[in-house]
Amino acid sequence: MRERILQPLGMTATGIALTPAMKRHFALVHDERGEVVPVWDIPTLAGAGALRSSITDMLRFAAATLGDENGHLERALAGARAPRHRIDAQLRIGLNWHILRSRGRDIVWHNGGTAGSSSFIGLDGAKRTAVVVLSNSVSSIDDIGMHFLDERLPLAPPDPRQEAALAPRVLERYVGVYALAPNVKLTVTRSPKGLSVEVTGQGRAPIYARTETEFFLKAVEANITFTLDSRGAATGLVLHQGGVDTPARRISAR
Repeated sequence: MRERILQPLGMTATGIALTPAMKRHFALVHDERGEVVPVWDIPTLAGAGALRSSITDMLRFAAATLGDENGHLERALAGARAPRHRIDAQLRIGLNWHILRSRGRDIVWHNGGTAGSSSFIGLDGAKRTAVVVLSNSVSSIDDIGMHFLDERLPLAPPDPRQEAALAPRVLERYVGVYALAPNVKLTVTRSPKGLSVEVTGQGRAPIYARTETEFFLKAVEANITFTLDSRGAATGLVLHQGGVDTPARRISAR
């Protein structure tokens, strides 16, 4: 990454390990309640979200992706934007890029997020325009980036999901450790503000009750359904994410 992209483009404020200068300028990240939360570190698949950057560096990358860089790097970036798979009439996929057909032209974009930060990059090749949005909040900013690229694309309405109020004794029965996979555990904890979940190697995120057993996340697009025995004690859960339902057995109450 450093040799082929960062150094040729002069992206000096981008990396996985933070330099002293990056540490001084690193923004605190916040959950949907506006509270400061720990920064995620992704030790296993670093390419899936461990890279940190600045708005200046990301604009350098966006300009190069639009074709402002000559030579082999420009050809590689152009090849990454080429559609490889069609999702539907409007959306195709390149090499990690989404290509949205909007009112007769293509918007190439991608996003990212953790339980405390969000990012968006979008390109309109026909207008020679790029937009980068970085946020130190868990709230998605995709609609803002898209609206900057095309003001006819609407901003997202408020989240319509309603949170149900549950008694502390109901929340307490879900606290524990659940085995998603042999080496992956989902830990549910409770504080005075409610329940939170933490998956092995990821940060903690609040969950919100829709019903007594159904919960949803705002940090990512995911839902959780708890399973109970005849006495009302939690025996497991099902994680619903990305169209996949993953059951997890409760292996510990704490």
